[in-house]
Amino acid sequence: MVDPEVLERIAVRCAELDSLEEQLVKQLDQVRADRDELAVAERVLARMSEQIAGERAAVAPASAQVGGRTVPLVPHRGDSPDETALPGDYRRILEIVRAVGGPVQVRTMGEELGLQVEVRGKLEPLRAKLVKLADRGWLRKLGDAKFTARL
Repeated sequence: MVDPEVLERIAVRCAELDSLEEQLVKQLDQVRADRDELAVAERVLARMSEQIAGERAAVAPASAQVGGRTVPLVPHRGDSPDETALPGDYRRILEIVRAVGGPVQVRTMGEELGLQVEVRGKLEPLRAKLVKLADRGWLRKLGDAKFTARL
């Protein structure tokens, strides 16, 4: 014959294990739900990252490799009338030309940009940028080597 005390201990232990099993099932369900939410969040984040990267690529100035160096491309004004397509230093040049309000010399532009205008070599890269902006239709180059904004 089986001792009633042993049967009671077995019954109590079975009840404890049933309760533990219920808790573990609930925890497992919660873990699975959390994991599913994370998978959805990961897919949403990946889509958003792709979208943001695409938007940045559309807004960011284009660049090209020239002589092993990456240089910004200056688009023609007709291709992209929005100044945000220009690299930052070119946008700054346009701002200064517009602020002056009239024809501006390379030397004056250099002073506005804080360049050492006494050193000729410091102005030549700036002159090249001004000419490039004029060639692309963003500025107008006058006969006396001055530049004005296009309207």
